[in-house]
Amino acid sequence: MINMRFLFVFSALMSMFVHSALAGQRLTLTGSSTIAPLVLEIGKRFEQQNVGVRVDVQTGGSSRGISDARTGLADIGMVSRVLHESEADLKAHAIAVDGVSMVLHRDNNIDTLCNDQIRDIYTGKIRNWRELGGADQQITVVNKAEGRSTLELFLAYFGLRNSQIRASVVIGDNQQGIKTIAGNAGAIGYVSIGAAEFVEYEGAPIKRLRMNGIQASTAQVRAGSFPLSRPLNLVTAGEPDELAQRFIRFAQGPDVDDLIESQFFVPLEH
Repeated sequence: MINMRFLFVFSALMSMFVHSALAGQRLTLTGSSTIAPLVLEIGKRFEQQNVGVRVDVQTGGSSRGISDARTGLADIGMVSRVLHESEADLKAHAIAVDGVSMVLHRDNNIDTLCNDQIRDIYTGKIRNWRELGGADQQITVVNKAEGRSTLELFLAYFGLRNSQIRASVVIGDNQQGIKTIAGNAGAIGYVSIGAAEFVEYEGAPIKRLRMNGIQASTAQVRAGSFPLSRPLNLVTAGEPDELAQRFIRFAQGPDVDDLIESQFFVPLEH
């Protein structure tokens, strides 16, 4: 009984010590706009469990996440892709998995495009939906800005250089791309599957295209069958400090799986 009481008191004191040590601390995360909404929700829950800690989340693209983690402007960078060989100085901590989907307006009667057709649209060889069996309507090509991981993944998958793209509109984050496509029946773009699935569920007039005959969905990403999939990473310059380490462990744990699934991403296996 004495031992049990001692352990209880010791555990309580240690918990008080940890919370006291963390009180007033601030954790800054910058980078990927795909990851940011999820990390914002994870941060709110982390703050609730760590009184006095403030989690600050800022977007700006995966390139910013890389740069800020390296220079110390951020404690943690958010990067929605695999790290490159040139980024071996950083450490990646996966928190979820996502895919990238080609997206059209819901009123467009095209339901699938092959890879060659997508290349031809983005390089300006096909300029009207009529050429693909659709309506007589000019194609509005929506491309991502430099520094966005979705752009890198798109270019690598289709074997293109950004200089080859004939874009009508250049956008930053997923929400900007979704709004552009939802407001233009002739538009085509590519965004996070999780982001697209979420806004479709909310009623946005967009639709995801099949890729190689495979439905662009969270379920297919979970099954490992969707060709354009990627990890959602938190990155640090070497080993994170105690607070950042606690946050990363929390973001990788089962206590946030509901937040990950609510934003239509795929949780890690635990």
